[in-house]
Amino acid sequence: MYLRRCRPTKCKKDHMYWELVESYRTERGPRQRVVAYLGDVGEAERIGVEQIATERVGWQSRLFDEGPKPEWMEVDTRRVRVERVRDFGGYWLGLQASEQLGLISLLDSMAHGREEIPWSMTAMILVLMRLCEPASELRMAEHLYERSALDDLLGIPADKVNDDRLYRALDSLLPHKSELEKHLKERLGQLFNIEYDLLLYDVTSTYFEGQSASNEQALPGYSRDHHPDCKQICIALVVSREGIPLGYEVFAGNRNDVTTVKEIVEKIERQYGTAGRIWVMDRGIVSEKNLEYLRAGGRRYIVGTPKSQLKRFERELLTEDWQKVREGLDVKLCPSPDAGETFILCRSSSRKIKEKQIHERFERRLEKGLTKLTESCLKKKPKVGVVERRVGRLLGANSRAAGLFRVKVTTSEDGRTAVVWEKVEAWRQWAQLSEGCYMLRSNISDWDAEQLWQAYIQLTEAEAAFRIQKGDLRIRPIWHQKTERVNAHILVCFLAYVLWKMIGQISKRAGLGDETRKVFDEIAQIKVVDVVLPTKQGVKIRKRCIAQPTKAQATLLQKLQLHLPQRLKIYEM
Repeated sequence: MYLRRCRPTKCKKDHMYWELVESYRTERGPRQRVVAYLGDVGEAERIGVEQIATERVGWQSRLFDEGPKPEWMEVDTRRVRVERVRDFGGYWLGLQASEQLGLISLLDSMAHGREEIPWSMTAMILVLMRLCEPASELRMAEHLYERSALDDLLGIPADKVNDDRLYRALDSLLPHKSELEKHLKERLGQLFNIEYDLLLYDVTSTYFEGQSASNEQALPGYSRDHHPDCKQICIALVVSREGIPLGYEVFAGNRNDVTTVKEIVEKIERQYGTAGRIWVMDRGIVSEKNLEYLRAGGRRYIVGTPKSQLKRFERELLTEDWQKVREGLDVKLCPSPDAGETFILCRSSSRKIKEKQIHERFERRLEKGLTKLTESCLKKKPKVGVVERRVGRLLGANSRAAGLFRVKVTTSEDGRTAVVWEKVEAWRQWAQLSEGCYMLRSNISDWDAEQLWQAYIQLTEAEAAFRIQKGDLRIRPIWHQKTERVNAHILVCFLAYVLWKMIGQISKRAGLGDETRKVFDEIAQIKVVDVVLPTKQGVKIRKRCIAQPTKAQATLLQKLQLHLPQRLKIYEM
């Protein structure tokens, strides 16, 4: 790195400004990029920065002022004031995680060209803002960026950040999706000794605000967000048993989950090889065709099974040879009639109570509705077709107990329509026997029932990944209209989620458990302020100080082995 002098004309006077510039090599020859705008600095500051620039140091050494030598001045204490209180802790923690992941250096190596602000640094703005205060690109540029300490941490002044530059960064980031996925997967595996032997796969959806007419993937479909009136896309995600993401794909909003399995499996094997992995999927993604495809390639799997198949194992439900996994949960292995597969029966006491309450609630609703319909037929003379449709709607709205009732719509001799219903006790007996029970299916032959159940229950990590992206990172709703911008938005959310998991793994290693949100929120409360000190000589000293952490924050930083700097260097923009 080196200092570059520039002389822009301002108000017909020449001013000398300095920029900290980094030189790097590309396929098309050497290129330079601006690391920080130093402004009109004094000679002493210039020499100090120049000395630092000649050394191979990271972004922290360039930004933080940790000089041990004291400086003494006479200060007018009555006129001391504080200016520009900004958010610091969350962005600084995100940069720490990015540095350990090698994300900053990877993005820098991807950025070629002679832009005034490299798109790699603008992409870091998008990722860090998505992690700390997710919002639209327009809101980031107009309001949120100047309220954060990113201008100091990244060396990009607020007047250089606008929505057009952020959109261009999205366009430049998207082509590097596969390379980013590979790098982050390998880096996380190295840092935390993660073995990607168990892959959890799930699908969710996220909806749009607007027509999204130019996005061919934005289509109506089954909305998991309870917005059936909005267009949507489907997102398929693969994570490890620790919730570490390996990759994702975006599908059309009307895509059936079952049809995505082959594409995802081939994508993962194409990127990371065909090593022996175990695929774990929920019952909504599984079909016989998918299982045949997995078996044909020698792939192992543990999948959920529709509850309707429990009827085949009614005799096993009645026996007492269950294996207790933990309090309130029993499992049992049941060989499949077809060789090569095993079914795992699971019985949960808490789930039994919940399903029993659901059946009772829907039974009461149906009984009340049918009684009301019967009384209505006695008072009026509705047509048979009208009554049958009302019965159908009632049963459809209470499907969890619809099998308990046998309903007939008849016509009496006097021409009146009557509703006759009775309860099917055989259905009730089966419901009581199967309440709290569910079944898994696997082609792994050398594991016991408890191991298979433990592996399947890790699927909650994939569900948690979607909850974090939808809740904490606000992947929804999507306001972009173009297909490429939508995919880039999801990529930014993916990178922010990787930082989230990185912070979570660091916290877990430090003995802080899995409370990533609590750890992040506590450190994010740390602010940076400008302290203005009027001196006896009439000069105002301005120091950019980082707020002293509280006792709880200091304890967290100590456990995380992170050193919070005291001051930031001030570069007049």
